[in-house]
Amino acid sequence: MRITPCLWFDDQAEQAVAFYTAIFANSKITDISRYGEAGKEFHGKPPGSVMTIAFELDGQPYIALNGGPLFHFSEALSLQVNCDTQAEIDHFWEHLSAGGDPAAQQCGWLKDKFGLSWQIVPRALPALIAGGDSGKGQRVMAALMQMKKLDIAALQRAGQG
Repeated sequence: MRITPCLWFDDQAEQAVAFYTAIFANSKITDISRYGEAGKEFHGKPPGSVMTIAFELDGQPYIALNGGPLFHFSEALSLQVNCDTQAEIDHFWEHLSAGGDPAAQQCGWLKDKFGLSWQIVPRALPALIAGGDSGKGQRVMAALMQMKKLDIAALQRAGQG
């Protein structure tokens, strides 16, 4: 992969990576780097503490960085999980939303307990919204806007009128 997202945490990279890799199949930690004495005047981290963790979620590589409290996650970036079944949506929603802010749940979006935004969506959603029938797309969007966790069957019913 040419592009690897880097997720900046204050000092929770280890906990976050353990949380994420337990939720997604085909996931693993691939490398851990630690802070040393060099640069301590800038990073302020104890030598030997975790600096970065390279990991994969369902084969997609990521880096988690314990970079300090300078930066925080926002909805300007989210990770989208495309699901084939309602059971997959239920699984990812239940696990990723655990400990997150319930007020940040809308239209298939949620924030996890680390503040990272996720979109848990059916893979069929673009086909339900797009196409030559604008009325169908409008009905699906109207139904979607009323949901927190997306319901595939309800979205399909909305599309059928």
